Amino acid sequence: MRLSVVLFLVASSAVLAGSVFLKTLVFPDESNNSYVEMVPQKPLNLGAFTLCMRVATELPNMEREIILFAYRTQDFDELNVWQELDGRYSFYLSGDGVMFKAPKLGPTETHMCVTWDSSSGAAAIFMDGRKSVTKMYRKGHRIRSGGKVIIGQDPDDYLGSFEAKQSFVGSISDVNMWDSVLSDSTIQDMNSGKRVPRGNVFDWESVELKVNGGAEVVNSEN
Repeated sequence: MRLSVVLFLVASSAVLAGSVFLKTLVFPDESNNSYVEMVPQKPLNLGAFTLCMRVATELPNMEREIILFAYRTQDFDELNVWQELDGRYSFYLSGDGVMFKAPKLGPTETHMCVTWDSSSGAAAIFMDGRKSVTKMYRKGHRIRSGGKVIIGQDPDDYLGSFEAKQSFVGSISDVNMWDSVLSDSTIQDMNSGKRVPRGNVFDWESVELKVNGGAEVVNSEN
């Protein structure tokens, strides 16, 4: 494993000679050591959230699970987002998860958002701006602070015990998180590339990333 590299990547774009560059996390191969830790702007003590990202992968559907986002404390998987073996999407809050049927990920970029509100239990996902059925999940629950957020791996204990067959392979970018449920119209605006208020838990324009193993951060011109 190569040494962890701390990247202070300010702005999802860096303007150089009139060009705009966007950063993307690239995971080229299955591995048990390639991941990116995201450092939050505030503790993840959450009673509601919206989590959004852009994802592309050539991993075959229906052959294995795909981890998309993992937040773990010492004892619990506080928030994990998956594409399941049967192609459904799920997220788990310290226990059994909630499942959604939606178009599958592919080699071209998909904009994906997950929303949840503890006060009502309402949970939904958005794929390219289109909303799933709303489901009731973990009403009254609260996500606890004090853990680590990992992109690219599913930690079976605190920042460790990774399995290559659960690793992410592909590219992930524009990862933003809010401590509230955004309106449907705001998520649709984000999908279409319009400017929206930046995440107050994770802001892709200023997030601190700690890159490990074979993961890479690639700047591409927009």
